[in-house]
Parts: sequence; C-alpha cells; structure tokens
Amino acid sequence: MGFSAPWFLTGLAAIALPIYIHLLRQHHAEPLRFSSLMFFEKRVQSSVRRRRLQHWLLFALRAALIGTLALSFADPFIRGPAGSADASARVVVLAVDHSFSMRAEGRLERAKREAMSLAASLPPGSRMQVISLGSGVKVLTQPVADLGEIRSAIASIEASDSRAAYAELAQALKALAPALKAHIEVHLFSDMQRSGLPASFADLTLPEGVRLIAHPVSSGRTPNWTVETVDSPHRIYDPAKVRIQATIAGFGAPPAKRRVSLVVGGKTLETREVDVPASGRAPVEFTRIELPHGFSKAEVRLEPGDALPDDDRFLFSLERVEPQRILFVHEPERTRALLYVRAALEAASGPAFTIDAVPTGQTSGITLDRYSLVILSDTGALPGPFLEALKNRVRLGGGLFVAAGSAMASRSQAPVLGVPCRGIEYAAREGERYLSAGFVDSTHPVLRNANQFQGVKFFETVRFEPGSGRVLARLSNQSPLLIEGKLGAGNVLLFASTLDNLANDFPLHAAFVPFVEQTALYLAGLQDSPASHVVDSYYELRAAAEPAASVEVLDPFSKRILSLGESAAARSIQLIAQGYYQVRRANGRNDLVAVNADRRESDLETLPADAISLWQNTGAGEPVSSGAPATARKSLWRYFLAAALAILLVESALSTRYLGDLGEQRVRFPAGRRAA
Repeated sequence: MGFSAPWFLTGLAAIALPIYIHLLRQHHAEPLRFSSLMFFEKRVQSSVRRRRLQHWLLFALRAALIGTLALSFADPFIRGPAGSADASARVVVLAVDHSFSMRAEGRLERAKREAMSLAASLPPGSRMQVISLGSGVKVLTQPVADLGEIRSAIASIEASDSRAAYAELAQALKALAPALKAHIEVHLFSDMQRSGLPASFADLTLPEGVRLIAHPVSSGRTPNWTVETVDSPHRIYDPAKVRIQATIAGFGAPPAKRRVSLVVGGKTLETREVDVPASGRAPVEFTRIELPHGFSKAEVRLEPGDALPDDDRFLFSLERVEPQRILFVHEPERTRALLYVRAALEAASGPAFTIDAVPTGQTSGITLDRYSLVILSDTGALPGPFLEALKNRVRLGGGLFVAAGSAMASRSQAPVLGVPCRGIEYAAREGERYLSAGFVDSTHPVLRNANQFQGVKFFETVRFEPGSGRVLARLSNQSPLLIEGKLGAGNVLLFASTLDNLANDFPLHAAFVPFVEQTALYLAGLQDSPASHVVDSYYELRAAAEPAASVEVLDPFSKRILSLGESAAARSIQLIAQGYYQVRRANGRNDLVAVNADRRESDLETLPADAISLWQNTGAGEPVSSGAPATARKSLWRYFLAAALAILLVESALSTRYLGDLGEQRVRFPAGRRAA
C-alpha cells in the first residue's frame, strides 16, 4: 500500500488529544471539611488509580477517529492486476509508431500485431484509445470499450515517411490527461529509435497519473546504408558544366563496397563503386549529365538493398532551361554601367543570362515578350509606345529594374512605377563628402546579405517619394535608396543611384556581383530553389505580397491536395510524403518538387534500456520494467472516510451515555454524603 499525500500522516499526532482528555483531565473529588486532622498519620496519596483509563472503548473510538481521518487525507492506495481494478477508472492508450524507420524488417506489422494482442487480453469493459505517432500525434479513436473498433483503428495505421518525435507524444498526453479525468496507461509500440529523442529530456516528461509502458519491436542496432545527401543545382543551363555529388553513409554497419548509380528520367547515366567505411561516410561524384529541356526526375540509387530499402534512393529534380534574356536600355553615351552589369552576371551566373543592350533612341519595335527582365539604366525620355508595352509586360509577370541618375532626375516621376521624383541630391550639400547606406531590409531575397551596401559611398542620388512602394534600403539621410513596387503580376525595383562608378563606388565592391545576380534572379522569377526537400517541411507557393492566383498541386500519388478555395489562397503546403510534387501556377511558372524522408530516420540505433526506464517513470513515480504486466492503482481514501464517519456515530452515542452517567454520579454522591 502507498500514499499519494503522505505528509497528511502527521495528523496521527493528534491521537495525543484523547490521551490528554482521558488521563490528565480526569475528574477529581471535591475536598470535604473535617473538624481536626491532628491525630491522623501523614501519608503519600497514590495517584495510580486516579490515572487509570476508565472508558477504554470511548478512548479507542476517539483515537481511531483521528487515525482514520489522517489516513483518508493521505490518500492511501493499493496496486494490483489490471483486472482487479475498476475498468472505468482508467484508460488504456495504444500508441503505434508509424514513422519512416518502422518500414524496416516489418516492424510496423509486428507493432500492430502486438497492439491487437494486448487489446484482446484486457478485461471486458476496459476503455481503450488508439493513437498513431510520427512527427505528430493523430488520435484515431475516442476512449471506447468496443474491441472491434479498436482492432479496425489499429489495422488502418499505415507506414508514413515522417520522422519519429517522442516529445510530441508527451505533449499530446499532457493535453489528453485533463480531458479523460482518469488514470492513463499508455502502451507504446515502437522501434524506440534514438534519433526520436528531443534535444532536452525535459520535453519527454509525462503528466501526473500517466503510466508509460514501452513495447520495443526491434532488438539491438540493425546495420543500414543510405544515400544521405545529394548536392546538385535545381536549374541547369549547360549540363556539361554540372557536377553532382552524393554522400553514402553507413549506420552501425561494417565496411562494405556499394554500387551507386545516377538515374535521370528512368535512365541510368552513370554507375560507380564506392567503399564505405565502418559506420562512416564516402563521397561519390557524377560528371556525365544528359538532360532534355524542361523538368526531369532524378535520383541517386544505392545497390544492393538492405534492411531499409526505402532510403536507398535519394530523389531530386532538375530543370534544364535556356539562358534568360535581359534587355538593357541606356543612354547612347553612357555604357559604363552595361560593362559592370554584364561582368557581374558572367562571374556569378555564367550562362544563365544573356544581355541585349539597346540605346534609348532604338527602343521602338522591340518585342518585350522575349525578355524576362528589363533594366533601365539612367534613361531620360522614352518613347510612349515603348513605355506602354513595358507596363503591359510587367503586368503579365515580367521584371523591371530602374537605376536613376542625373538623366532621370529631370523627370517628374519614375518610369512605369510612377513614384514622384524630387530631383538629384549631392552628398556635399549634406555636409559630408559621401552618403552611406543606413537601413537595409536583409530579409528580402535581393538583400539577404546584410552587408550588401557596407562601405559603399554614394556621391549622387535621386530623391524619390516611395508612395505605396516598399522601401528596402535607406541612405544615412533617410532618403530611400531601393524601392520595390508591384504592377500586376510583376515586380519593379527602383535604385536611387546608377550602376556605374560615377555616382557611387558600388561596382568596385565585392557585394556588387551578388546584388546584380540576386536582383536578376528575383525579377526574372528564377530564385534558386533547392533540388530536394525534406518530409514535413513547407514549400512556399507564393510570396505574402503576391496577389491571389490559382495554384494546382499534385502529390506523389497524382492526387490534388488543395481545394478550389485553398488553391487561390494558400501560401504554402506541407510536404508529408516522399516522392515528387507537381506545382502548376496560373502564370505558367511550374515546378517539380522532390521530397525525401529525413535521413536521421536511417540510423536504426535504439534507445538504451535505462533511458526507456527513466522516461517511463516520469509520470507515475514507481519503476516499471518493459513489458511488465498491466497494473492499476486503486485509491482507498473513500473507505477510510466512511470508516471515520461510522466511528464518529458510535463515539457520539457512547460519549452521550457516559456523560449522562457521570452527571448522575455528581448529583447523587454529594447528597448521599450529606445524608450520612
């Protein structure tokens, strides 16, 4: 027997109260007057008889009353087999792990069989609940006593590609315990993978009254090899210049020679042999890349198969595209900016972009649909038809970059974006030889490097009123340096200085190359995305400021995962399965998203027994060995409280009787004494 609140046992000290009443507070006889005591012998009067208990039964009842009250507040309980306890006082939760590692060696099927067997062995009327565990917890049933429903729920659990997260189970039980208002006995059927532990063991703490019993379905550490990583660009312009590197890892495995192949579009392009050291890693590189134009499904495949064959393939997507065309419009006598921009793009993106340079007087008749990006480099007056065509191109999704200088300062507003222009500013007017960048929004894709403008000196700038545009950077005098605006589906960036080294020294800094590259990729809609993603990560469908437009998403099983309303409003989707997702946008920009399971699941090492035992005992306090028979705790405080009530009634009756007899003695004895 145990006590939930043993500190209440200190109330047993109150038994001293009946002892005090019965021994130290006994009735003393009244002294009688006598004529003379001179002839009596002086003797010591004994008090033993006076201090004897006279009402044993009443004393015992009072002591028992105090003792039972103290015990009831201490909440005593006993433990016994589950069948001996009230089935309605507890809920048995059957938690089945269906994470990616449970695919190995038939672990999930073994876990489901053991869960069904345990459910069938429980006493009739036992309330049971089924949950599944992966990267999150999914409740499959409510607490029910229907064995058929429990069996059906367990049978419906399928293997997922998620990573096991035992902390999610602890958090779910903390939310479940107050709602059930019963003692919870959780049986976890899992391979107890070490990688499922959180960073802090405190995240595994179970709530009070929850007992966890682990049922490992694997023993020891199973050797496993996997394609751990693949380093490859997502967008390819020249396959001859591409190198794809992969890492082969062995977890708990002996030294082995493995065959690694590069497969693109179902065709094996190259195969290499690699020696993987014991529990180590080995790199492999592929140089023979053959790609058709458009999207291709690619993978690095490991052979022969092992205990977990689903991680022997690493999926990634490739897109072969033609170089993007940029139209560079400039004043005839100002070509220095063109040289700097062209050199920066060649150094950063190689064949990704080709530049067509056109003076302002030769813009008529140009077909802008051929260009994904237009750069206006400090242009003066532009032909009206060209400006209208440029606006329409931007509305349809084209990009525009405007660099302002002395030629553009004479205009009343910036071209296309239309923000007011307040003329040119010279740093000398501010009392300084030059201005520097102050605020920079480093969260924007163009300015992800917070040091983009560090050390850059601006001698001449054009002051613009941003209006509804978003200011991405400001000068030290708070004048806008870089403004972003939206026009239809396209983006416009307005730079308040030139791209040459006359109005500033920006082209002479190393940050100029990544700035030009990221600006071109962003405005052309070619932000470099990874070639592969991890299961349970999120994929962004549209930026927060992008207007609503329909997006169709097909999962690896070719099923639409977004409803009609969600396709127009959803900003992102969660990638929950391994395979290829297809994203189709209304503006014609599509993507092929490759998703792989978290490679931490490939390490099949299990938790040590002491760690499992420590986790099991965080909620209930008493150690339980793995696979121990189910027990239940039965509280006894109600019985002790009922016994205290019965004792109180008997004590009241006896004390009334004894007090009545004592009163009669007090009345009769003095009268009889006087009569004598």
